[in-house]
Amino acid sequence: GLPAAGKSTLARALRRRLPRRPGWACALLSYDELIPPEAFGPSEPGAGPAPLLPRWKQSRRELLQCLERFLRALVTGEPLSAPPAAGQPGWERFLACCRGQGLLPPGERHGGAGRSGTPAATAEPLYLILDDNFYYQSMRYEVYQLARKYSLSFCQLFLECPVECCLQRNRLRSHPLPDETIRLMARKIEMPDLKKNAWERNSLILKSFDCTLEDEYQIIGLLATALENPVKPNEENLEQKEADRAICAASTVHQADGICRRIISQTMKDAKDKNVLPSEMKSLAEELNKLKAEFLEDLRQGNNLKNQICIQNQYSDPATSVISSFQHEATNVVNKYILK
Repeated sequence: GLPAAGKSTLARALRRRLPRRPGWACALLSYDELIPPEAFGPSEPGAGPAPLLPRWKQSRRELLQCLERFLRALVTGEPLSAPPAAGQPGWERFLACCRGQGLLPPGERHGGAGRSGTPAATAEPLYLILDDNFYYQSMRYEVYQLARKYSLSFCQLFLECPVECCLQRNRLRSHPLPDETIRLMARKIEMPDLKKNAWERNSLILKSFDCTLEDEYQIIGLLATALENPVKPNEENLEQKEADRAICAASTVHQADGICRRIISQTMKDAKDKNVLPSEMKSLAEELNKLKAEFLEDLRQGNNLKNQICIQNQYSDPATSVISSFQHEATNVVNKYILK
């Protein structure tokens, strides 16, 4: 759900209620606490070459690796060891969160060996609540893949809240997000599609974060259904493959959009360096953005994806031919202004 939709309020309520009512063990992993705020800020000057992934994406990837290590240790009974690629501060935050909720023995650090004990076994089913915006389906699908890999249950709670309501609540926070950040996320957010995506069938869309008694019954029912139907490791069907392809296409379009934006930025800089009149720069920008929208729509409709293959989360690179073609067309557009 969107920022300030009530996700954390509901997550904390479930963390308290589930062990009391159905007798299920429960732990809460809050992405806001596990991913440092600085990951979303600009890179520090002089920090070296730009990383391949933005810091917030890298932090999410590392957190997912930490979660997988924990699940693997929980399922196999092996000692918990740090992922090779995980940053030390991120791993320590994850361990502290787990220890604080009794998922790991307090124990001493085992930094040299990278091991931190074995997850505490429970007689009751253990529910891990992941509290995050998860606004792209691909973000949620990564978690589903972990459930499938280790034969675990998976379900989703989506909090649907009007944008204006989220904006009002956000402004009352001690560290509010910019309004535009929430509006942008509202335009991009992808709700669970229970009919189209087989992997999202265990989902519940709530209209309010107040968690009425009726909502609580629905949530308990969803959790019980998910518990009785863990994801099968080799679950294969046409519907699932179609969902994989859709996520692959969305990821490709998203990557292509970023590359096109960089091309436009460089093209505008070149035009300015070649003394295109300020009065014409606005028209040039509008023409380039219109061109980008047309190319991305072609990509979104699959007109240039006929031979692309995507298996699970091994996404292919953005459609190189489309990017190359866009670069060529953008050069033609700017030349019209330069050669006037």
